[in-house]
Amino acid sequence: MHDISLAFSVSALTFSCGVMWLSSQAANIEASNPNRLIAELRLAQYAALLMVLTAGVYIGLALGQEQQPRFELEIAFSTGFILLATLSTTWVPKKALTGLALAWIFHAIIDLGHIAEVLSIMRPSWYSTTCAIHNVVLAGFCYLPIWRR
Repeated sequence: MHDISLAFSVSALTFSCGVMWLSSQAANIEASNPNRLIAELRLAQYAALLMVLTAGVYIGLALGQEQQPRFELEIAFSTGFILLATLSTTWVPKKALTGLALAWIFHAIIDLGHIAEVLSIMRPSWYSTTCAIHNVVLAGFCYLPIWRR
């Protein structure tokens, strides 16, 4: 499990660099420029894709730990994240980026639930902490272009 968690963390960090880059690009375009809308749309789509990938990892981890209590709750939350990410691709960028930022924050709260052992315990112990920090950072980068309007 340790090698898999490390691989997930490295790939998530790699994909997150794309969110950070797209966010900074969108935030630096003048708000009245039509290219700003396009950049925000690309950011929303990429962040939604990353949300789906992350939720899929959590479904896989939950299925691998069926003996853990409340693993069904983990699958339900992850399914909700996939649904939100899918719907966000049909929203205007401002709504999509705000919704995705809130989803990343909620995902960080779920990671804190793993740390507090309210949800199933994730091993290794650093994984949930790292994911919670990562999710808050992603939420900030999703909301940055909206905040800079």
